[in-house]
Amino acid sequence: MRAGTCSWTDPTLLKGADWYPKKSMSAAERLAFYAARFPVVEADSTYYHPPSHALAEGWVERTPPGFTMDVKAWSLLTGHPTNKKSLWEDLREELDPESAEKRNVYATHLPEDAQEEAWRRFAEALEPLRQAGRLGAVLMQYPEWFTPKKANRQELGRIREHWPDLPVSVELRSSRWWTEDERDRTLGVLRETGLTTVVVDAPPKSGLPTVVAATAPLAIVRFHGRNDENWNKKGITAAERFRYLYDRRELEEWVPKVEQLADQAEQVHVLMNNCYQDYGVRNAADLRDLLVGAGAAELET
Repeated sequence: MRAGTCSWTDPTLLKGADWYPKKSMSAAERLAFYAARFPVVEADSTYYHPPSHALAEGWVERTPPGFTMDVKAWSLLTGHPTNKKSLWEDLREELDPESAEKRNVYATHLPEDAQEEAWRRFAEALEPLRQAGRLGAVLMQYPEWFTPKKANRQELGRIREHWPDLPVSVELRSSRWWTEDERDRTLGVLRETGLTTVVVDAPPKSGLPTVVAATAPLAIVRFHGRNDENWNKKGITAAERFRYLYDRRELEEWVPKVEQLADQAEQVHVLMNNCYQDYGVRNAADLRDLLVGAGAAELET
């Protein structure tokens, strides 16, 4: 079991908290500082812009052996609107004429061979992490409008056509996947394709239930806080949306659930996405201490 956060570079952590010893630390120094204190982290910048091979090499150089990094998939790969400027220049030239004039585009605005090339390049960029044994999983976070219908189940299955051997986790933001009449079918699709089910702790307003189940050798829990007021609020930052500090009682409730996942999977990542100021790192340390206190002998620190 490994505990960590979903970001180590949020501006509110860098500027609004004193967790890092110096405000002037470089990016390399911050990652090294983080990696000396937690064994796992999620890289979320890759959602906004695909990583480069050089960036992944830098992550390897700045972290110790045994450190693990989960990487959030680029928005284009999960059906989200994507800033056109984040596309590689040669693929940008393949956009259809109408979408070429827009700020945001979708994968469907590209020909199929260009879409396939985007999948290939994203995975290729992560090879330094994979070869160094640092890659945990690529997180595919699907939007609320990605609902349980035949085409979308097929889309999940096609992940393995793109990346047959890459470790992949899936977070489904539509609560409809987890209704009583859909839950078993959803878990079955993920289990058949060897995709990790992302277990979530989310605000009640999200409608997302906590489904404690492992469908691959790696299990992942992401903690989004319980800030109902900000969950769907427009015009705020991601840090504000997830602004919530868990108390000890709320985290204690998760200890048996994490242990249940550990019984079902070979590895478990528990990741705090409440990355407002130092909330995430504080709660990651809190949950780690609770797991140690509960006798989690396999917890890596």
